[in-house]
Amino acid sequence: MIRARGGVVPAVDTDVVVIGAGQAGLSAAYWLRRRGLSFVVLDAASGAGGAWQHRSPSLSVAALHRIFDLPGYPFTPPSSGSAASVVSSYFRSYEALYALPVVRPFRVESVLRLSSGFQVGPYTASGVINATGTWTAPYVPFYPGSFAGRQLHYADYRGPEEFAGQRVLVVGGGASAIHVLAELPSAHWVTRSEPVFHSDFTEEYGREVVAQVAARVSAGLPPRSVVSVTGLGWTDLARAAQARGNLERHPMFDRLVPGGAMWGSRFEPFDAIVWATGFRAALSHLAPLHLREPGGGIRMEGTRVVREPRLHLVGYGPSASTVGANRAGRAAVHELAGLLRTDDAFREFAVC
Repeated sequence: MIRARGGVVPAVDTDVVVIGAGQAGLSAAYWLRRRGLSFVVLDAASGAGGAWQHRSPSLSVAALHRIFDLPGYPFTPPSSGSAASVVSSYFRSYEALYALPVVRPFRVESVLRLSSGFQVGPYTASGVINATGTWTAPYVPFYPGSFAGRQLHYADYRGPEEFAGQRVLVVGGGASAIHVLAELPSAHWVTRSEPVFHSDFTEEYGREVVAQVAARVSAGLPPRSVVSVTGLGWTDLARAAQARGNLERHPMFDRLVPGGAMWGSRFEPFDAIVWATGFRAALSHLAPLHLREPGGGIRMEGTRVVREPRLHLVGYGPSASTVGANRAGRAAVHELAGLLRTDDAFREFAVC
């Protein structure tokens, strides 16, 4: 493994730069190694694990619905331990097993366009695979009013102990909200729309969901989260939240006040608010490439950005899941490898 010292590394040319060392980035790195392409993986975190290393220590590995294997290395989770430590250890072992050239901590501030490819910090590359995920871009919606108590996003949630004896308002209708509701002794749950729980997700339904998300990104619209399309599953966490009496959903409040929230003229007091309102894709470093379409999103075909054929987004839109990230990593490398081979052949012909 290569370690950056103060974020400074020697200038180097490579076939592909991978940005991010989570599930999608490591999957892409595996397939790049299989294809024999030169590459480097730039990761902003100080250690292995992607977003998992930042998850609440209260989230146990036993409570996870499923973590899909990284390619070429089965994941056999223990029966106990925090998801953060267990999954991070798995990623760390994976990097070591395949001797992946991960540079960390290295925060990519910008990706610049060159005539022959891209400039990413000191690296020049013919192609870029972006796998930065969403964890570093938590989203908190605006609501009128102000609240005097503690507010935090789910990204900063570290377990129920810090809310002992408090009345907590949990906002959001996704899996992160269910995690919080499963742990707090008592909570008031609000969502914008009525949550839908499914007892079984069929393969056909899964394909339909992915197709819906893919249709948005292919039209240049911002992707919706997969869970916003699928609804919620009856996981162990959902059942735990139900057992605590925390799955009684209430409509969104109208405004915040210093001591709580208002629904019309009705006041409810709260000591804290947990915004389990999701994340946005962390893509600010791609802004110099001007990829946004009039609809606000980045138009893609598969994993490829239409405006930049040598730039691929994995773990984004329809591939924003562990199994989807694996497949996207392989697809991105397959397409990039074909494009780079074509470019090499053209250059050789031009020289002759």
